[in-house]
Amino acid sequence: MIQDAGWSGGQHRMTRPLSNDLRERVVAAIEAGESCRSVAARFGIAVSSAVKWSQRYRSSGSVAPGKMGGHRKRVLEPHRAFIVERINQTPHVSLHRLKEELAARGVKVSHDTVWQFLRREGLRFKKNTVRP
Repeated sequence: MIQDAGWSGGQHRMTRPLSNDLRERVVAAIEAGESCRSVAARFGIAVSSAVKWSQRYRSSGSVAPGKMGGHRKRVLEPHRAFIVERINQTPHVSLHRLKEELAARGVKVSHDTVWQFLRREGLRFKKNTVRP
């Protein structure tokens, strides 16, 4: 089976931003009164790109692309001590209960966020209460 070069293991590869020169020419054509659709067709770009570049230019005066990529900060990192203490105090605490206790402290996160944090930190706890 031959794989497409843009496809790798279920992940789409992110493309680079188009050149500022192209962006400036597109915005100049739109500013001159041409429609976004006709400009997009002429320059071979998506209509949505022409619209977004034009909006960016009007709001900021620049057509340069924004920052790409990076990592999201870990929301639960500042609360690690609390989470570890709760698991040590009550090893059978559920993910949902832990989520509720965090919410009471003003930290609103999903069940999955708590689970991923625990896995990443290597923290383990009993998932079910003891059954007779």
